[in-house]
Amino acid sequence: MNVETVMQELEVLGKERMKKMYMSNGAHEPLFGVATGAMKPMVKNIKINQPLAEELYATGNYDAMYFAGVIADPKAMTESDYDRWIDAAYFYMLSDYVVAVTLSEADIAQEVADKWIASGEELRMSAGWSCYCWLLGNRKDAEFSESKMSNMLDLVKKTIHDSPERTKSAMNNFIYTVGTSYLPLHEKAVETAKAIGVVEIKRDNKKSSFVNACENIEKMVDKGKIGFKRKHVRC
Repeated sequence: MNVETVMQELEVLGKERMKKMYMSNGAHEPLFGVATGAMKPMVKNIKINQPLAEELYATGNYDAMYFAGVIADPKAMTESDYDRWIDAAYFYMLSDYVVAVTLSEADIAQEVADKWIASGEELRMSAGWSCYCWLLGNRKDAEFSESKMSNMLDLVKKTIHDSPERTKSAMNNFIYTVGTSYLPLHEKAVETAKAIGVVEIKRDNKKSSFVNACENIEKMVDKGKIGFKRKHVRC
């Protein structure tokens, strides 16, 4: 399949209801409104195809950009490739659920995510923290430096309330993920979450949302899911 054929198939799969939902979360034209589950038959047909992924991502169409992340070859992408992708990620569903997810399957994931976290740019920071969430929720604990993860918890504790809104959300998810999926620092994550308390996340044209990592970690404790790891990150 080439880029024109994929775009035609995505357009056929588009639904107005999904399009409105994506737009309410920050997506803008061009987009078709394709449910992610509806893409699965196309994924089975195409499998991994990095050149096609690059062409689709470059269209600027939200659905094509999402699909690009699913068929991309994360280990074939360089740091400059990921920087180019994050530059084009204009809202959080791209930065956190396409670019960060793709990066999390790359060998250079932590290196790139660290730079994004230190960038001071809202969606780059959000993608960096989100990448660690995907990493911690999938890879073995031994692949991470306990002292580094501890320092990252300290950074969240010091800066979360003064960070940009989307970064706040990703930071909160990081605390939750450490508390749920990284056993060496479960207790510290709980202590950090308690110290931070409720985090308000302001949203354009919507009511603020309030998140509490401690409550969510406790729910996972009650379910007996501490240490939970996903088998796969991408769909």
